[in-house]
Amino acid sequence: MKIELEHYVIFVSFITSFFAVFLSNGVIIGVPAIANDFAMNNVIQNWVPTILFLVVAVFTVPAGQISGKFGVKKSLTMGILVYLIGSAGAALSFSTESFLVFRIFQGAGMAFLNVSAMAMVVSAVKPQNRGKALGFTVTGVYLATSLSPVICGFLVHNLGWRSMFYFVIPFLALCIILIVLKIPGEWKTYEKDKIDKTGSILYALGILAFIYGFTALTNINGIILTVIGIILLIVFAIYELKQKTPVFNMNLFKNSKFTSSNIAALCSYLAIMAVTTIINYHLQYVRGFDAQISGLILIITPIIMAIIAPNAGKLSDKIHPQKLAATGMTIAVIGLGILTFLNENTPIYFLILAMILEGIGMGLFSSPNMNAIMSSVPLKDAPTASASQATMRTIGQTMSLGLLTLIFALIMGNLKLSPQYANMIVQSSQIICGICTMACMIGIFASLVGIHSKDEFNIQKPN
Repeated sequence: MKIELEHYVIFVSFITSFFAVFLSNGVIIGVPAIANDFAMNNVIQNWVPTILFLVVAVFTVPAGQISGKFGVKKSLTMGILVYLIGSAGAALSFSTESFLVFRIFQGAGMAFLNVSAMAMVVSAVKPQNRGKALGFTVTGVYLATSLSPVICGFLVHNLGWRSMFYFVIPFLALCIILIVLKIPGEWKTYEKDKIDKTGSILYALGILAFIYGFTALTNINGIILTVIGIILLIVFAIYELKQKTPVFNMNLFKNSKFTSSNIAALCSYLAIMAVTTIINYHLQYVRGFDAQISGLILIITPIIMAIIAPNAGKLSDKIHPQKLAATGMTIAVIGLGILTFLNENTPIYFLILAMILEGIGMGLFSSPNMNAIMSSVPLKDAPTASASQATMRTIGQTMSLGLLTLIFALIMGNLKLSPQYANMIVQSSQIICGICTMACMIGIFASLVGIHSKDEFNIQKPN
């Protein structure tokens, strides 16, 4: 049986999406062992996951313009190569400094990987199959989210932390081979554009200040940095509107379907990360479950999302994607509403019911919403649309971390998370779940706005 080009593109997109998230999540399992090997103090230890996060944020938007100018396939290949160098280098690193440098390589590669993989799917796959294809990409993300703690936990325990980084190498090497041998041609949309260096610098400084500041809102420096970041991002937006070849085409936000879907995506990413952390705290500090049992319960939501997402994506090729997104978010809101009342006396089956509803809802939301984002712009702007979606994920996750830090600090002060403070943990968790519920209600409203918009989806066929 002959395997079509689309299938190779979808497979490569799935694998790259999986392993990008796999290491970014799984490395948290190995942080204690890494810190012990390199004698890291607490501050430096926190930079192991944080530095990747910041680098991805900085490179995501420029990656959109670069991949459009030089080709999404070429950019994806280079992204994978840089990510591989970072992974191999991290595995072979001999000091804290060398390890963090290679984490920077991973972050840069991951940014291009995230943007280019999705852009290639949109460019190579027929419009009638786009939702299904993007659904598989989303599935890679969710499967990695659910499986990475289990796989990385096994690898770290039995083979040491360096094995996590070695593990990804053969899979990503396979992707490069398939790209070179089985995916002919190239997709360039901004070939004649000049690289917007000033815009890229403004964006990088703004997003760095915003993200770093938002995760430290409990002190005055964090607040100042957040404000500076917002100001710089506003300046960036104004500057981009005046450019002939902007690094990010702000005019895309004139399309209400594009804007509404991005807002909904931001709300979903804020909720998912915060709620996952809350449930973990509840299971371990309030219920007294061990890490292994908690981990097994926590995979319920992402596994359901992984099952629902590709089917929802396929369905969004036939039904208005934002109708599906709004329906999914509504189901998720019901689950989040249950979690808002979570306390030490809540039956465990209520918690599991809420997680199931969240999984069904977010699985039904994510693929159609991504399809709406990517289909609401001209085909030439696919890299920019992909960059916007990746940026919403980064900002949403950042706001989620900031929200967790802020609320727990307000309720618990400097107290250490511990079962003896279960009542305070419950109180903090209820507030955070309430905020996440309201955020997702905003997401529903945004999707409804998009449904009633007169703007049209792009049905242009790929070259």
